[in-house]
Amino acid sequence: MELVSFVPVDNVRLANLCGVLDENLRQIETALNVTIARRGEVFQVDGEKARQTVKLLQDFYQRARNSLDIDEVQLALVETEHKSVLASQEKDIPVLMTRRTGLHGRTERQNQYIRQMQEFDITFGVGPAGTGKTYLAVAGAVDALERDLVKRIVLVRPAVEAGERLGFLPGDLVQKVDPYLRPLYDALYDLMGFDKVTRAFERQIIEIAPLAFMRGRTLNHAFIILDEAQNTTPEQMKMFLTRIGFGSRAVVTGDVTQIDLQRGQKCGLIEAREVLKEVRGIAFTEFRNDDVVRHPLVARIVDAYDAFYVRSKT
Repeated sequence: MELVSFVPVDNVRLANLCGVLDENLRQIETALNVTIARRGEVFQVDGEKARQTVKLLQDFYQRARNSLDIDEVQLALVETEHKSVLASQEKDIPVLMTRRTGLHGRTERQNQYIRQMQEFDITFGVGPAGTGKTYLAVAGAVDALERDLVKRIVLVRPAVEAGERLGFLPGDLVQKVDPYLRPLYDALYDLMGFDKVTRAFERQIIEIAPLAFMRGRTLNHAFIILDEAQNTTPEQMKMFLTRIGFGSRAVVTGDVTQIDLQRGQKCGLIEAREVLKEVRGIAFTEFRNDDVVRHPLVARIVDAYDAFYVRSKT
């Protein structure tokens, strides 16, 4: 058990620290698996990570001159798990040039991923949901565009149904593929702003290229992102990787635990990891569950499913 008292009492800071109906405290309890009891300015913390929780409460109290956004709380909870590692590497942490100033990786492997995107022509980011594979890839593309290292961004994704039957989709090519590319759009809007993204599409600085329509093209001076690559066949993966032209960079992202290919089809991402692991100029980042940068429960959900599958096989 640990106790912490905030004196002299600042009721505004206390209210901002706790959040509406103590929502911030509940987030901290869930993420760190502790129990927090409060009486006025005195907080009692029980659990294995009680000391770590007290330090976090003190940090939040210093920030709480203004109300604490729930996103800020959850992101800080993720960062506490990696703080000691990142502190030792602070001078080497790469920063990306986007609308979100000071954007950098939140874990050691995320920063490795960013460095690889900046240093290698082809980078693979493989791992579970929530590890920042797609978001950081888009951030890397925006960064390269802002630094005038490339002339355009090309977004590619296989149009594979994830168990649902979507049926016939009306509209032109972009409108048909639009639902599949929504995560990429969301990242672009966040990193560049809606108006700037819209203008970039109009000027064809940002292009949507469905994987099926990549055959025969050579893309020069472009930053190309192949998202959801676990849903490519080996033939499609080889076809995509050989589209890279002069002055271009490519990032391939995917999660091999969420393959939606038809039964019996080989996964191009799994094969590419084996075929290309010794090829110079190609980098691989293998994300793990402790790289998840989402709601604190996401990492626990991933761990729970992994443990369940292990038990079911024994």
